[in-house]
Amino acid sequence: MRHRVSLVSLIAAAVLFASLHARSSSPAILDQAGEKWVKAELKKLTLEEKVGQMIVSSFYSSFMSTDSAEFDVLVRAVHEYKVGGFHVFGATELAPQVLLNPAYGTVILGQPLEAASILNRLQAISDVPLLNTADFETGVGFRIAGATAFPRAMAFGAAGDEKLAYEAGRITGEESRALGVHVNFAPVVDVNNNARNPVINTRSFGEDPALVGRLASAYVKGIQSAGVMATLKHFPGHGDTDTDSHLGLPIIKQPRERLEHVELPPFKAGIAAGVGAVMTGHIEMPAFDPAPNTPTTLSQPIVTGVLRNQLGFEGLIYTDSMGMAGVTAMYSSGEAAVRAVAAGNDVVLHSPDDGAAFAAIRDAVKSGTIPEARIDASVERILRAKAAAGLHRTKTVNLESVSTIVGTRANLAVADQVSQRSITLIKDDRNQVPLTLPPAAQVLYLSVLDYPSGWRIAAPSRTFIPELKKRWPNVTAVELSDRTTPSDIELVRAMAPRFDAIVASVFVRAASASGRLDLSAPLQRLLQDLARQTGASGTPFVTTFFGNPYVAMYLPELPAMLLTYDFYDRAEASAVRAMAGEAPIGGKLPIALPGLFLVGHGLTR
Repeated sequence: MRHRVSLVSLIAAAVLFASLHARSSSPAILDQAGEKWVKAELKKLTLEEKVGQMIVSSFYSSFMSTDSAEFDVLVRAVHEYKVGGFHVFGATELAPQVLLNPAYGTVILGQPLEAASILNRLQAISDVPLLNTADFETGVGFRIAGATAFPRAMAFGAAGDEKLAYEAGRITGEESRALGVHVNFAPVVDVNNNARNPVINTRSFGEDPALVGRLASAYVKGIQSAGVMATLKHFPGHGDTDTDSHLGLPIIKQPRERLEHVELPPFKAGIAAGVGAVMTGHIEMPAFDPAPNTPTTLSQPIVTGVLRNQLGFEGLIYTDSMGMAGVTAMYSSGEAAVRAVAAGNDVVLHSPDDGAAFAAIRDAVKSGTIPEARIDASVERILRAKAAAGLHRTKTVNLESVSTIVGTRANLAVADQVSQRSITLIKDDRNQVPLTLPPAAQVLYLSVLDYPSGWRIAAPSRTFIPELKKRWPNVTAVELSDRTTPSDIELVRAMAPRFDAIVASVFVRAASASGRLDLSAPLQRLLQDLARQTGASGTPFVTTFFGNPYVAMYLPELPAMLLTYDFYDRAEASAVRAMAGEAPIGGKLPIALPGLFLVGHGLTR
């Protein structure tokens, strides 16, 4: 009973606080027809329909027949739960849940025409236009095959060019709209100032709040110029944590003054740039809300107090996925949804149970726990966003246009430029970059992985090896990981002196929900031993780091180190071009590597 009273008190305080500090409902400027549509639509919606507008369901964008059990689930979300939109994921495939050899991957890219087709079919059966969302953090190609995939945000930080950030936003917006997606959950404006951050890492532009704010603002302007709403995340800042919110509830214990000067400035910059949405994170911040075990997502002092009132944000507030352990470990789907609305969020995203979330919010309004005026305020913001996207005029997309807009050569060329300009040479003690080897040189190539599973989308070195062989045909390629036996590692150590050069690529992920972040100790020792061997013999030895750049901190003995901050084919091709002297190298560290180099370090070639 005390738990029930505390929830009622929380909601009452939120409503009172919001009424005392009322602001306009949305920054969206609508024409007369749009204003008229919003007012008429809000007036005619039933309570159930209004509650549904605050819920965003989801689907995977692989082929889905209209006559299938999977599509029936989506139809039910539209007809019974009156959802306000759908979140577009990529796709998955089944894999055996086995021990000892769990090398299978389940994540694959979705299909662009299928994503657009499913969204069109759902728009056709929804009385209110759907405002659809996606996590296209690195472009639509991050989730959808054939679309443009940009490097991760930290690569933009290394390139340091606001024009490139703007162009990436614009291209992502155009490709998103072609599929029927209207809100992109990007840019990430978390300031990554914790080298052990397992969930943000390269998703951040860097550790300088000013740089993060500048690049994020440029991205916001770019994507919104294409008619897609940008989203700042993860409020109030997920950069200074070593806990993955997919697996638990991170806590940031910094004092309020530090948070005000480091975590909040990029959000302020994005809001000043006119961003349409903000996503709250599953993070506990006692300096903003001392209530224990309270993620930001469910915190009225943070969502309403800091974001709405202190920062003056008037747009849409989305929760982060409500299926993450930062929330599910403490609350049921229904209670979490009610608490999120009470805190001040407008949209409950990706609940584990849409039906339970819908029923709980509806019942809370009927019982008087949540005033209907609170619901109306959020629904008006949502409707205004839909009108701003032109959905009151046209709900569906032209499937014939998808192939002419998505993944064009012009778009891919911009992604190539970002990738090449981000390459950062942090060390070259022997002046061996670029490599000046004769075409007949015998090259030992080591593809060094954190662990061999989960690489379904982009197998490491699948582009690096053929690109290397184009320059030096005599390449012997070996893959190593935490599953490589001691005898195999010893074999590599013994055979290394026979080669004219050694090239290593280190692939370490900071992957959501993996709980891993490092290269295994035996592989670190191997690389250190090769550094000593080649130092004595004068053999060229160059290492490129893909993904987590902080791994370089644990291998200071390596003579030449390049950082890409990324994975996939584009990053691998860019690294080979840089290593071969076919492209200039000018990237600068957007983060510090404690014990090695400061922010802004980077050699030029």
